[in-house]
Order: sequence, then structure tokens, then C-alpha cells
Amino acid sequence: MADKNWFRIIPDKIRYRLDSFRNSHIEKHRLENELRKKMFAEHMRNHEEINRLKKEFRQKIAGYNRKHDELQWYHRNNRLSQILIVVFNIFIWVIIFRFFGAKTLAIVAAAIITIGGVIQFLFNMRLEKMIFKPIGSLRKGVEEISKGNYDIEIKSEIFNELGILINSFNSMAKKLKEGELLKKAYEENRKTLIANISHDLKTPITSIQGYIETMLERPDIPQETVNKYHQIIYNNAAYLNKLIDDLFLFSKLDMQKLEFHQEDISIRAFMADLMEEFQYELEDRSIKFSYTDTLSAECHVHMDRKRINQVFRNIIGNAIKFCGENDTEINVRLYADEQNIFFDISDNGPGIPGDKLPNIFDRFYRIDSARTKDLMSTGLGLSIAKELVEAHGGRISATSKVDSGTRFTFSLPKSEPIRGDDK
Repeated sequence: MADKNWFRIIPDKIRYRLDSFRNSHIEKHRLENELRKKMFAEHMRNHEEINRLKKEFRQKIAGYNRKHDELQWYHRNNRLSQILIVVFNIFIWVIIFRFFGAKTLAIVAAAIITIGGVIQFLFNMRLEKMIFKPIGSLRKGVEEISKGNYDIEIKSEIFNELGILINSFNSMAKKLKEGELLKKAYEENRKTLIANISHDLKTPITSIQGYIETMLERPDIPQETVNKYHQIIYNNAAYLNKLIDDLFLFSKLDMQKLEFHQEDISIRAFMADLMEEFQYELEDRSIKFSYTDTLSAECHVHMDRKRINQVFRNIIGNAIKFCGENDTEINVRLYADEQNIFFDISDNGPGIPGDKLPNIFDRFYRIDSARTKDLMSTGLGLSIAKELVEAHGGRISATSKVDSGTRFTFSLPKSEPIRGDDK
């Protein structure tokens, strides 16, 4: 009789797990669609901005090309005029010495004419340097841009309107290059994000599916083993739920749609309550914890209590995952300068290698995937902490030394700067 009841209970439990799995799967697709729409919208905005810059650039170049054609016509006729001036000067010299005979008058007239020719020649040389050569370089630059080469830069040492045009051309080429690089980086980031989400969702889903299939195919599994399978399925479902929550929160932060309930808060009172809470939690897990307040005067911060609490939990949780719970020490220090409140969170863990330290705030980044893949780490905790701190107008950074521990420092601006705080 007990066995029959057991066979009736198992399908109900499996059905419940399948419903949970189905809901998680639906939520995953909804989140992926939301992220895909956001990425597509950003892609279209970048694409429109690049097209606008290109259109504006073509319009400017078209206008200057018309002027360039006029200048080229003037340039050709100007060169012909130089030849005519030389011939005319020779002709005048011959006429003067043949018909006038007055050598002084002839020399003066010839000198005047020669000076005029020299002035004309120098003017033409300057015109060549200041107008025609820069325009030729500008035309070559336009041709390179039309071929997709945005690395072009025209050297210019002139300071007239044409020099301003060349500087505008260089600035536009730089913006087009930045836009193209941004487009490539965005596309690469989109592919990486989708790959990471797919990987992190597939692992627990595959595990859930495998254990459910095992239970369906083998009804003779001992109850103790079934209970163990249920616990594993539950842990994976909880991980999926946490991952989806983190993705949803990160998506809202990224789209700047997360609501903040900010208020002016006494930072001393807030930290005293929060640190007392952590003291109890960590002592129960045999983790040494200390908190030091070095403020010399009361300070207020305009912030959202819930979100800053989450920043601390993400950073401290990250420290515990890396350090473990044996002989772990976590120290928090509060201090300030004239404009900001600073929070130091340090541990005595294994530290972070220097080549990996700059990447720890990247989403889905794991320093050691083998050690942190524990159905608790989603790879988004520090990314979310960074976004939440920056949304409050603060900054966050980390320093670390291998085998000596890691220190996270983040700051929040004072709502009413008070002088006299000690650092």
C-alpha cells in the first residue's frame, strides 16, 4: 500500500518540478526577447547616428566640391596667366630697348614690370600652398572615407576657412571610426551576452531534465535516492530563479528603468544596523567579521537603502565564495572626505591575479569557473553592484594581492558636505 501511495506521489512531485521548469523556461525566453529588443534598438540608434554623420559629411563635401571645381578652373587659368605674364614681360623689354632708347626709363619700367611678375609668382605659389594642395589632400581623404577607411587623417598647417574644413573632416572621420568600432564592439558584446546566458541557463536545465528522465524511466529507485534527486532539482531550479532575477535586475539597470526610492539617510545609523545584521549572519557561519567607523561627524547620503544593502551583500557574498568559510575574515571600514563617503570591504582570501582584476566587474566574468560554478554564482553579482553604485553617483574599485586578500572600495556622494571628517 505504501508503495502504491509512493508511486502516486512521485508523478505529482515530478509534475510540480516540470511546471517550475516550464515557468523558468518561459521566463528565460521572455528575458531573452527583452534583451534582444533592447540590443536591436541600440543597434538601430547607432546605425542611424552613423548614417546621419555620413549624410552630413557628404553634404558638406558636396558643397566644398563645387567650390573646389571653381578653384580648379581658376587654378588652370592662373597657370596660363603666369605664362602670358612672362611672355608679356619679355615683349615689353624688347619694345622698351628698341624704341625708347632711354636706358634709365627703360630700366625703371622693366624693374616695375619685373617686380609685378615676381609678386604674381609669389602670390601663385602661396595660393598653391594654401588652397590647391590642401583641397587635393581633402579630395583624397574623401575617396578613402568612401572606401570605408576611417583611419585617414589630413595634416594641415593652415589656419583659414579651408583649415577649419580639414579639421572638421578629421573630426568627422574620427567620429565615423568611433561609431564603427562601437558598432563592432556592440555586436561582439551582444553575441557574448547571448552565449553566456544560453550557457548558464542550459547547465541547470540539462541537469533537471536528466534527473527527471531518470526518475521516469526507473520507478524502482530507492526513496532516499529520489529525495536526493529532488534536492538537486530544487537547487538547480533555485539557481535558475536567481539567475533570471539577476538578469532581470541587470537588464533594468542597463536600460535605466530600475526604480530607486532614495531618501536622505544618516549613514552612521544605516551602517550600524546593516553591519549588526551581517555580524549575526557571518558569526553563525564561523566567519570573523569586524566593522570600523572612523567618521568624526555625522554624514547624510541620498540613497536607496535596499539597493545599497544589495551592494554589500553582493560584495561580501563574492568574498565568501572565494575564501570559503574556514578561517575567513571580512573587515568593513567607513570613512569620508569633504565630498564623499567611502566603504572598504576587505578579506583575507587567495586574492585576484593582476591580469584578471580589471575584468571582475564584467558581466558573467568568473575568475575561476571551476571553483565558482556552485549553483550560487551567476557571474552578475559584481556587475550589478557596480551598476547600483554608479546609479547613485558613486564609484567602485578593487585592489588585490595574490595570497593576501582583496579590497573593494566604493564611494557615495554626501547629500550635505560636512567639513572635518577624517579619512
